[in-house]
Amino acid sequence: MAKIESFELDHTKVLAPYVRLIAVEEGPNGDKISNFDLRLVQPNVDAIPTAGLHTIEHMLAGLLRDRMQGVIDCSPFGCRTGFHLIMWGEHTTTEVAKALKSSLDFIGNEATWDDVPGTAIESCGNYKDHSLFSAQEWAKKILSEKISTDPYVRKEI
Repeated sequence: MAKIESFELDHTKVLAPYVRLIAVEEGPNGDKISNFDLRLVQPNVDAIPTAGLHTIEHMLAGLLRDRMQGVIDCSPFGCRTGFHLIMWGEHTTTEVAKALKSSLDFIGNEATWDDVPGTAIESCGNYKDHSLFSAQEWAKKILSEKISTDPYVRKEI
């Protein structure tokens, strides 16, 4: 079986929340894709409940695109500690961390239910499993702990 970088990461050594560049890969035509680890909570210590994580996911889909060019996808980790962010081109952890911080600030302090996209049966595969309250509480908690641009040494933005 192929080795997966995320499974090689020592999850006991990282200090969440942080943004980590996993890899920049180049396609056969020279196109580059950056893969980031947006770790919101400490692995094996916390996990964001599914309804709150689901709402954060839906909101980050648009908020990150509003703040950065080249976003392809932002998908939650199954362990519920954060997200993979896939982007066209090369980007810095600082650029991503600033966009993430701004997005979480909006979620935690400004968002209303009307700001959450994809909450109807026609637009979501599990539309009943959302919680703006949970998303807001977790966003505030993450922001209070400050987002680092390094997974091992606190370099807060």
